[in-house]
Amino acid sequence: MSSEPLFRDPAAPVADRVRDLLARMTLTEKVGQVNQRMYGWDAYERTSSGHRLTEAFRTEVAAFGGMGALYGLQRADPWSGVTAATGIGASDGARVSDAVQRHVVENTRLGIPVLLVEEMPHGLQALDGTLLPVNLAVGATWNPELYEEAAALAAAQLRSRGGHVALVSALDLVRDPRWGRAEECFGEDPYLAARFTEALVRGVQGPPEDRFGPDRAAVVLKHFAGQGATVGGRNSAATELGARELHEIHLEAALAGVRAGAAGVMAAYNEFDGIPCAANRELLTGILRERWGFTGLVMADGLAVDRLVRLAGDPVAAGALALEAGTDLSLWDDCFPRLEQAVLGGLVDEGTLDTAVGRVLALKFRLGLFERPYTGERAPAPGPELLSERIARESVTLLAHDGETLPLTGRLGRIAVIGPNADSVPQQIGDYTAPQRPGTGISVLDGLRAAAPAGTDVTYARGSDLVGRDRSAVPEAVALAAGADVAVVVLGGSSARASGTHFDANGAAVITSGNPVEMTCGEGVDLAELGLPEGQSALLDAVAATGTPVVVVLIQGRPHALQDLSDRAGAVLSAWYPGPWGGRAVADVLFGTADPVGRLPVSVPRSAAQLPVFYNGKDHGYRGYVDQPALARHVFGHGLAYTSVEYGEPRLSRTSVAVAEFAGDALPGTAEPLLCTVEVRNTGDRSTRETVQLYVRRVVGGTSWPRVRELRGFARVVLEPGERAEVSFPVEERTLASVTRSWERAVEPGEFVIETGPSSDRTRGARLEVTTPASGTCR
Repeated sequence: MSSEPLFRDPAAPVADRVRDLLARMTLTEKVGQVNQRMYGWDAYERTSSGHRLTEAFRTEVAAFGGMGALYGLQRADPWSGVTAATGIGASDGARVSDAVQRHVVENTRLGIPVLLVEEMPHGLQALDGTLLPVNLAVGATWNPELYEEAAALAAAQLRSRGGHVALVSALDLVRDPRWGRAEECFGEDPYLAARFTEALVRGVQGPPEDRFGPDRAAVVLKHFAGQGATVGGRNSAATELGARELHEIHLEAALAGVRAGAAGVMAAYNEFDGIPCAANRELLTGILRERWGFTGLVMADGLAVDRLVRLAGDPVAAGALALEAGTDLSLWDDCFPRLEQAVLGGLVDEGTLDTAVGRVLALKFRLGLFERPYTGERAPAPGPELLSERIARESVTLLAHDGETLPLTGRLGRIAVIGPNADSVPQQIGDYTAPQRPGTGISVLDGLRAAAPAGTDVTYARGSDLVGRDRSAVPEAVALAAGADVAVVVLGGSSARASGTHFDANGAAVITSGNPVEMTCGEGVDLAELGLPEGQSALLDAVAATGTPVVVVLIQGRPHALQDLSDRAGAVLSAWYPGPWGGRAVADVLFGTADPVGRLPVSVPRSAAQLPVFYNGKDHGYRGYVDQPALARHVFGHGLAYTSVEYGEPRLSRTSVAVAEFAGDALPGTAEPLLCTVEVRNTGDRSTRETVQLYVRRVVGGTSWPRVRELRGFARVVLEPGERAEVSFPVEERTLASVTRSWERAVEPGEFVIETGPSSDRTRGARLEVTTPASGTCR
């Protein structure tokens, strides 16, 4: 049906091609380009001979003379209702995607291709998509380079199946671990999240060029901004952020992603200063575009624009409000399809619509869809299975250890593996996952059985349910533990969505007393209490009472509040949600084949009553509560090893530096680089990989009240037994900069302490003076 040739020169600048195409589009066609109204799984149906496109899809394309984007064509999970029997497997992905694309191109006047958008939160959420550990586990590796490599393979898998755009959570921070989506965050710290966000963009999109490679995808970063700071840790609730907290904490990862070249961001559900993000012009246009220079697209979260009807009064005005604020692309809502009415009614200028349409078209040109709209017949790209397991292994964090119980070496006649998370792959893979094919993955129990020395008897008892207080299965577990040399008790939570789970219209889980699903984490599953459920706690107490040495392994998507377990367990590890092959990774750490190198990306509270416990709060010299300390049970950056590492005093190459050096005003060649160097030494008898952390503490000066300390660098170093190494960090503008009263980041004069150490609570510092020309000089 396409009758008009598109811009003939594929080498022409994208902006020229966009202008040419926009000039030939009708108002209806423009509105179609900023909409992704239907769910992708409603665009096809499975037949005895394969898949065919539905009438609902054909009607949607015809209604707007095209389609801007289609979400979730290959998504499969209990919410979508797509199963292994009804969905699109790896072998069919490219073919079905091409059928969708071919219908859009061949049955519309201009033949503009459609963007195929898929969730890729920790691997592609599709049948046969390779899963990675969840982001909180990724953050625990403190290894952005490893994540970048895995993200690149996940993007190649997406493209090989016909997808174009990957939606990935990266911008939210765990400021309140009661929030069910904590697993989607890289941690609580903006610097750490920023480094992983950069790695994500590099991995998925490749080098920052005008065109994307055929094995690279465009990434849309979720969620912009401040969603991790909702009141009470409740999903989609209000936020009470001030502008400074927003800039200092919640915008850092987004800024890093924008500077790395991210193709898009997703506006969050929450509001800032009373205005929902999808309608917040100051956020989407003032900060994102005018201050940061972002030229990509802004996508609304699912049905978020429809929520604006309470502000705007009706759907037409709500769509105009979001478009005017800077939202370019809808997601399932009923408001953006009415933008033609909004333009004709004078609620929004057509030029504003043209700007949004131009951003959508630009992304299609950058992806090469006009020249290569079809994927064609090719084998699906291999997934990052080996990297998934490696991430899982590097994320295992040893929280507590008596120095004797681990690793499990020597002659072990019997190991009792106990707990509701010991033998369940679904409970270790997290939310936003497709059904796994039978035989995919290795549970902790399977991993231990495979890794145990010959002659070791590995027994198993579930011992308790995941939730609730039932203790009927405790006696069997106690009997197994009493006859074992060691008991590995696998506890924690689960984000596994069962077929009986109820869902909100946007896909968030709804857990009620009448719908008893064993989900304790995930979207829509927020907790008021963070301790382990009563049944799990009773199980641990009973097993510990046998006198058998106990190792606790926590499979979790959030940091559970922990009591002091030193009287019950010789070792406590967090394995997070380690993905399908996490059981093998856990076994490697338990048996000492691998060293525990994970470090906490988030603080572990003592109780929910303590919250918040993030390490980088404002430094007002506060004290603890009367009834318990204010400090976390385990602090940000904490993680033990099977050896010991000693740190020397940090040394600065200079103890005074002028502000002008960071402002670009210093004369070339007049100042040597400012370095902070620390010596670390492995004092044990095992090799290890140490994560050396750099923190900055502002003591005097600045235009705002300082934080206790802030992460500003980290480096990983492998140390053999007895080996020493010097680790040097450049102290640069971004190391010392803070948010000024004009909301820019800059280095301000004052006194700083540059600290190094193995965690945020075990640091040693060197004092640095930052001077103005009137008060001092470099020396």
